[in-house]
Amino acid sequence: MEKFPMTREGLQSLEDERRRLKNEERPAVIKAIAEAREHGDLSENAEYHAARERQSFIEGRLAELEDIISRADVIDTSKLSGKTIRFGATIVVADEDTDEEITYKIVGSHEADINAGRLSITAPLARALIGKTIGDSVAVMTPGGDKAYEVCDVRFE
Repeated sequence: MEKFPMTREGLQSLEDERRRLKNEERPAVIKAIAEAREHGDLSENAEYHAARERQSFIEGRLAELEDIISRADVIDTSKLSGKTIRFGATIVVADEDTDEEITYKIVGSHEADINAGRLSITAPLARALIGKTIGDSVAVMTPGGDKAYEVCDVRFE
């Protein structure tokens, strides 16, 4: 059984989503299904079909969350230190073409959100950065072409 590396914050976020789905979304959709059934003919009842579809999504997501949470390998990043990039590192990289600096935290694939600066450990940029230190450069193949980045800072928070 494969384990998923994950930060404590990432696990908490998944547990919060699971709790919300179980305690709020599931009861609401059950109520919506019951109300739609009261309207009569289910074969042409759009509200009923929409509620059943929502219920299916909720149950599927709950099963997925249960699986991920049960296989989470939580790594306490606050106990890590050093200047070598690895899981849990918060890094600042500079695009060598534009000198634009970008900050990322390397996290597990189930908690990644590039818009929030959380870069999946399986992402090409993260894989290229692992093991590098301040001042190192990496080249990464992106959908827009090759990009080069220089590591400006590495810290563990």
